[in-house]
Amino acid sequence: MPDVPQPAVLGLDIGGSKTRGMLWAGGTVAADAGAGSANVQNVSVETARDNLAELFGKLGNPRPDVVLAGAGGVDTDDDADALRALIGPFVPGAAITVVHDTRLLLAAGGASTGVAVIAGTGSAAWGTNAQGYEARAGGWGYLLGDEGSGYWLGREAVRHSLHQMDLGAEPDALTRGLLEYCKLKSPRELIGHFHSGTTRRYWAAASPVVVAAAANGHPGALAMVDRAGADLAAMAHQVAAQLGVAGPIVLGSGLGSNVPALQESFKRHLAAKGLDDVRILDKDPIYGVPLLVAQQAAPGRK
Repeated sequence: MPDVPQPAVLGLDIGGSKTRGMLWAGGTVAADAGAGSANVQNVSVETARDNLAELFGKLGNPRPDVVLAGAGGVDTDDDADALRALIGPFVPGAAITVVHDTRLLLAAGGASTGVAVIAGTGSAAWGTNAQGYEARAGGWGYLLGDEGSGYWLGREAVRHSLHQMDLGAEPDALTRGLLEYCKLKSPRELIGHFHSGTTRRYWAAASPVVVAAAANGHPGALAMVDRAGADLAAMAHQVAAQLGVAGPIVLGSGLGSNVPALQESFKRHLAAKGLDDVRILDKDPIYGVPLLVAQQAAPGRK
């Protein structure tokens, strides 16, 4: 029986700060590139289109058979359709599927069922069980939630610094680190700076200031990182309980994959809830694309 050629598959991981594209041909990676965010919840449609054009140019303007894109904020069919319409002109004739980026993360963890938790610029949890039921928690965006995210940590650092200012205290190590990041001289300047054109991505990028302060034993920063782990664990537990699964629970994205103190807090708070099948993702979520495409192609799957 002759071999059936494998389709050319393009995966897109569209985050709040950047977009990564990876092309698989014959089951192996043929191209891999990155560009700015193409998520229209974070950038304008024009900027998203420009960033996609840059990305596809770096990838060699491929003509894949299948495109699977994961993005934050894909909560409705209209959200998916809007992103599909942006991608479509770059890949004429391709079958395009758009999913919430938590699905990439779970698949990258090698699981087809369980719970995925994103801790990056934003935060969210999503899961599915063996019966095909799905549940989610969070992912409401930074104005309504995103607890445990990079943005949340950056904002909490600002709040800490302003509270210390109101108490008449001298800037501590966390505040000094934040002022250095913002290129400001006084905590008082943080108020106007926060409200005058800075973005969610800008404050998410300040999260390493908190992580560094925590590593140096700053009590406030330690409490913030632990609270982030607790909030992410609460989202994971909520989804697991709704689905009746005990795991695996996969934690990933920028903070989730790279901050050991957050990982330990997350695991500790989940263990207190009776959940100990936790995986820390050691690769980018885009590596989950081949498994998701295979699942889609499986008999009986839509």
